[in-house]
Amino acid sequence: MKLTCSKQLLVNAVLGVSKAVPARSSLPVLEGILLRAEGFTLTLTGYDLEMAITTTIDANVLEPGDIVLNARLLGDMIRRLNAEKIELSTNNHYNATVRGGITEYNINGINPADYPMLPNHGADFALKLPAKDFKELVETTIYAVSQDEKKPAHTGELFEITHQKLTVVALDGYRLAIMEKNVQAEKEINLIIPAKTLAETIKLLNDDEMTVQIYASKKFVVFSTEQFTVISSLIEGEFLDYKRVVPQGGGTCVTVKVRKFIGVIERASLIITERLKNPLRILFDHKITVRCQTAIGNVVDELSCEMSGEPVEIGFNNRYLLDALRNSRCEKLTLQISGPLSPVKVSSEERSEFLFLVLPVRFKND
Repeated sequence: MKLTCSKQLLVNAVLGVSKAVPARSSLPVLEGILLRAEGFTLTLTGYDLEMAITTTIDANVLEPGDIVLNARLLGDMIRRLNAEKIELSTNNHYNATVRGGITEYNINGINPADYPMLPNHGADFALKLPAKDFKELVETTIYAVSQDEKKPAHTGELFEITHQKLTVVALDGYRLAIMEKNVQAEKEINLIIPAKTLAETIKLLNDDEMTVQIYASKKFVVFSTEQFTVISSLIEGEFLDYKRVVPQGGGTCVTVKVRKFIGVIERASLIITERLKNPLRILFDHKITVRCQTAIGNVVDELSCEMSGEPVEIGFNNRYLLDALRNSRCEKLTLQISGPLSPVKVSSEERSEFLFLVLPVRFKND
């Protein structure tokens, strides 16, 4: 293999596909990037056996060929080369020469025949949507994904695709996040997509004008943009029937300014540590009174609100409440409260397409 290409294109390509390369693996070949030169292009692939990312860049290919090079080393080398063009060549013993300007590296590669084949995903086109909408769907909800591997289905997000609507759901047993977008889909299907896949995919969307095309099958999902293609295995299992756990209505309705409420919760959280955990005791009674007490001390704070219904006092995990407030991206939020032990619905007139639930914490003396 022998080629020249733009340094910046190669840096961006290596950085992107490296998101699918494990830092350490029992298979050294997986710590590398597969590079394949043919025609007028160089295709790069990273794969951890669950998720693959591929991209193709323009290159002046003098001799076609392929090789696997360590991802971390390759990325570090080309970023530091002081040249606009990179020269890359290999020999029959899988040794590679990387040259930029007067600097030249000679490194050992791996036989590309040892690199695992990407799955034949069999995914059919489902829908496309603007990158900014895809990012918003994921970024608004991913905070609620479960970290408990005992319930694998909840370590991903549910993509519920119908012909007119895409609904994304995340939950962990303590909070629930739902967001919807109107779409025109070619296929109706439910997918449980690993959180890692979604987190890495949105990092690749550096231009809101991009379009994300989604392809789906029973076992795989494919996200395709103008620059990258992401192929990921789906999570098998049953996702909770989230519609069943959303309470209908709410006896007490509280509207609050988000930034001020976050400030109160953050101040009260200063006396909560990993070792000294206690719920926030929040009283809604035509104003909001926040109390907390730990071995460090106690705190009381207040803020104004708009409220209808009966007064109610609820215990909250401070982090779960903060996550919901911060990810709403709204100036005002409405909390619908059915009782001191019922899930609290968090919604907004500004962004009617999302709904959060936060479960209360039972006080120890209750």
